Amino acid sequence: MSSEETPRNEAPQPRTPRAQPLPQAQPPAPPVAQEPGPSGAEGPTGRQRLGAAVWPPRVTRAQLIVAVLLFVLGLGLAIQVRSNSDESALRGARQEDLVRILDELDNRTQRLEDEKQRLEDQRTELENSSDQAEEARKQTQQKEQQLGILAGTVAAEGPGITLTIQDPAGTVESDMLLDTIQELRAAGAEAVQVNGTRVVTDTFFSGSAGSIEVDGKRISAPYTFKVIGKPQDLEPALNIPGGVVQTLEKEQATATVERSEKIIVDALRPAERPDYARSSPQ
Repeated sequence: MSSEETPRNEAPQPRTPRAQPLPQAQPPAPPVAQEPGPSGAEGPTGRQRLGAAVWPPRVTRAQLIVAVLLFVLGLGLAIQVRSNSDESALRGARQEDLVRILDELDNRTQRLEDEKQRLEDQRTELENSSDQAEEARKQTQQKEQQLGILAGTVAAEGPGITLTIQDPAGTVESDMLLDTIQELRAAGAEAVQVNGTRVVTDTFFSGSAGSIEVDGKRISAPYTFKVIGKPQDLEPALNIPGGVVQTLEKEQATATVERSEKIIVDALRPAERPDYARSSPQ
């Protein structure tokens, strides 16, 4: 046995493990650059995220139905309030004023009934007259006179009123005078002239306060209305609450009404021949 050989009964020596090299620490990774937002800041701001959350709005079907119902309810309330405000003048009127308005309505109804009865009487006379041709001629002449009064081609006289409007402050506008004419016509005025100008169906008022024109003819205060009609109907129509007299008083003008049993309306207008209209045999 060689001396270099290890005896069998000698225990083998443990092997010393070789030292392993320690892992080297890795350098930290560089931060990833974020793309700047529209304003140059890094990422969206809190205000931008809040705006993105609330806009555009997300409306559900139930919310849309509720919005429509609220709109309809508001519109109905607005209409109701407006109608109540329009009726407030009558609701706040005195009892005698309400009685006067009712009397005016009754008078207008009675005038229509009288006109209806008159036309029926004329028809009866034509049907029962022995000389229907002569009766028709007489009625035609009467009708011609009536139409001439309405057209302003003939003079007229009869009971009525004289309305005088004083305007010291120069605040009366042309539309106020037009409203006066309309109120008189509604009360049954049959012939009207203003400061020497005959008022007919195509009469127009123009200009401003202090420079008012009737059918292109300038008139100045005081404005005098000569009106033929039933005085008991004409005067109350001008004095109803919110009517012509009260409107003029608000503009610092005064209106006086005088009744008379004989009013003469002698301002005439030339008869105009129509360009296209012709009488019909029917």
